Amino acid sequence: MNSIFDTHISQHQTALQSLIELKPAIEYAGKLIADCLQRGNKVLLCGNGGSAADAQHIAAELVGRFIAERKGLPAIALTTDTSILTAVGNDYGYDHIFSRQVETHARAGDVLIGISTSRNSGNVLAAIEAAKQVGCTTIGLLGRDGGKLKTLVDQAITVSVQTTAAIQECHIVIGHMWCAMVDAALHPQPA
Repeated sequence: MNSIFDTHISQHQTALQSLIELKPAIEYAGKLIADCLQRGNKVLLCGNGGSAADAQHIAAELVGRFIAERKGLPAIALTTDTSILTAVGNDYGYDHIFSRQVETHARAGDVLIGISTSRNSGNVLAAIEAAKQVGCTTIGLLGRDGGKLKTLVDQAITVSVQTTAAIQECHIVIGHMWCAMVDAALHPQPA
């Protein structure tokens, strides 16, 4: 009988192995993000629950630092201001908590990363639609079959496993890969 540890590690390994087939999409999205930041634009991120935490984590790596010592890069997690989230949620509805912020902060040339393991989060869908209207590039960091978001974003990265925890673990690995790509593009280290 497998222990909880063995089961979890096995699921994690299977999920990570699935990223190999996503390499072209992950690298293309990373290039979109690095190009955006090189132009002086910003990255916005949104998601719910664990995906909200991932949005904050990735934004923190860009604003603070990932590995390279560098100046901060403009990234905003749209999940963090409780006054905005509760006011917009109360006045306009929960589906508008991110799109209202996109309307306010996003400009043509920015990148919006929508993170959703459920693939069909109404507020993430609305944010993607708002971002497209202002000329942002949209990236979906998704789970299972990608759902509605897969067809709406410019670039979908879909971790096609069924366990939410395994999807989230892969999402943060992908986020770290993107941060490493940004470091390499904006602050190449001498050979």
